[in-house]
Amino acid sequence: MPATRLTLICHARTAAQKQARLPLDEALDIDWQAQALSRATAFKPGLRVLCGPEQRTRQTAALFSAAPQVQEALRDCGFGAWQGLRLAELQAREPQALQAWLEDPQCAPPGGESRVQLCRRVAQWLEQMAQQPGHWLAVTHPMVIRAAMLQVLQAPLSSFNLLDIEPLGRLDLSHAGRWRLRLDGRD
Repeated sequence: MPATRLTLICHARTAAQKQARLPLDEALDIDWQAQALSRATAFKPGLRVLCGPEQRTRQTAALFSAAPQVQEALRDCGFGAWQGLRLAELQAREPQALQAWLEDPQCAPPGGESRVQLCRRVAQWLEQMAQQPGHWLAVTHPMVIRAAMLQVLQAPLSSFNLLDIEPLGRLDLSHAGRWRLRLDGRD
């Protein structure tokens, strides 16, 4: 079977990130419409673009493609009742619950998704993508990219919070029998 190449891109910056707030379904902090397709030439022709369902991933995907495909598996981690709260506010209101969530990968915010559940979802999606030859670009979220990296490296879940993913950060993977991390050399 031909190889699969997968480039994961983190969505562009949002106000929630600047304010240390768990995300809502908010817009980007840039005029994305003025920059539509501004990054379309960053990759070779024939690239297929996927994105999560949230506004911030769809808007970022529009920088790369006029017709990205929305995939539910690329959605952000579910923050449940904590969605939209500032971390400082959460620390003041529910310090023990926040600490438990940060330390225990099986712990989920009230009504939300645990890191174990997120990693399982991303692992299933990677299995599906391994059967899709060609080059794909997937615009998603920092937590989804962390989960993908842990899966590929077979790293323990305790490593999850040791990874920082910046806005528009990029992770390149390839699959020809197994997933591998791909580090590109650029001029």
